Amino acid sequence: MEGLYVDKFFKLEEHGTTFSTEVIAGFTTFFAMSYIIFVNPSMLSQTGMPWGAVFLATIIASVIGTLVMGLFANVPYAQAPGMGLNAFFTYTVCFGLGFSWQQALAMVFICGVVNIIITITKIRKSIIKAIPVSLQNAIGGGIGIFIAYIGVKSAGLINFTSDPGHNIVLEGGTVIADASAVPALVPLNTPSVLLAIIGLVLTIVLLVLKVKGAILLGIIATTIIGIPMGVVDVSSVGTTAGVGSAFAELGTTFGAAFGKEGMLSLFADATKIPLVLMTIFAFSLSDTFDTIGTFIGTGRRTGIFSEEDEKAMETNPGFKSKMDRALFADAIATSIGALFGTSNTTTYVESAAGISAGGRTGLTSVVTAILFIICILLAPVAGLVPAAATAPALIVVGIMMMSSFKEIKWDDLDEAIPAFFAGVFMALCYSISYGIATSFIFYCIVKICKKETGDIHPILIASTILFILNFIMLAFI
Repeated sequence: MEGLYVDKFFKLEEHGTTFSTEVIAGFTTFFAMSYIIFVNPSMLSQTGMPWGAVFLATIIASVIGTLVMGLFANVPYAQAPGMGLNAFFTYTVCFGLGFSWQQALAMVFICGVVNIIITITKIRKSIIKAIPVSLQNAIGGGIGIFIAYIGVKSAGLINFTSDPGHNIVLEGGTVIADASAVPALVPLNTPSVLLAIIGLVLTIVLLVLKVKGAILLGIIATTIIGIPMGVVDVSSVGTTAGVGSAFAELGTTFGAAFGKEGMLSLFADATKIPLVLMTIFAFSLSDTFDTIGTFIGTGRRTGIFSEEDEKAMETNPGFKSKMDRALFADAIATSIGALFGTSNTTTYVESAAGISAGGRTGLTSVVTAILFIICILLAPVAGLVPAAATAPALIVVGIMMMSSFKEIKWDDLDEAIPAFFAGVFMALCYSISYGIATSFIFYCIVKICKKETGDIHPILIASTILFILNFIMLAFI
């Protein structure tokens, strides 16, 4: 009976999937993105936020956002505080602009409210409809390159050489190098790098042989191989120390966005209000287009968001289509995360790993959320899986997603130029939203040169102007 209820609730048969497939996909997504529960606290704690509080806030925001995505929208996407957005929170908003972390949380909360408004008013889905099909395919392929690049970096396969005097060392030790930094292949003589290569070969073999659950099996097998190689430290397995103190610290960040050091002081200085509004705008713009890019890039190719669903989104009021519900789930997650004490919560591009493993419904998301909950008490278990084990999964997922490029007419410069910036530039800038931004800009330039401005959707024009304003703003703050 329970199995029948699960099947009926998530419509497994209708989506051509099974319970076991969804569970495997949920595990795959979790392992691909579990790094965030350690990386996010390490980054945000540099602002003065308690590490334990951010650790719990990261998990809580991920669980709530992912559960809403799974139970309300019934799509296989997971949410967590976004990489890039947490860096913007720490290094630009707090260190660069001088806002307190409480004020930064207040701005993130407002950003979430803005995202809810633009979702309810259908602005978000109108943006999706305004993006030409060629750019949608380019975004999908670009996300593939982006994911693969994340995998290559996680594997430790490349390093960067920067000339002396061409870098900035921020508080906390983070180094920002300029364009003089040159990437190169690292010597293949370290255990973690060798493990990543072994894992990549193993995962590719399993995929080529069409072994069910190949990506997850690759992660597990690579982790096991890493034990005798000394990459995986099994002695770290156990209950996380200081869970009680972490919950005590959570009281410091929970609701801090609304306190006298947060929202109440944010608009106290009239001279800073324009800067506050521009910062909120930057948060919202990046968050919105990161999510849209992920949905377009993964949903179109896999059929998660079918043509029928897109039509339902256009014609039906309320939240009757999966896309409507997914966008709403993503919108509320940011405000929830800010309430507990973390930067923007967004839909994770690593969800593509679970989707590639066969995930098609919200059951995948529910499984991922459950694993995040378990991590509150057993964080070292999640930490047991090394980056060298998840990196191959990201690389092969990226390879598979690049198939979207085949739909682009690369011999037609009118289509190839914007597609290049949507695809390749996305990885080079290490940002989905920046890839989309540059593609919009060059799409408009091409159409203006050809005197085909009538082909540019008004929403696309408005989005392009906003992106340009955002770039101008970032140049001066």
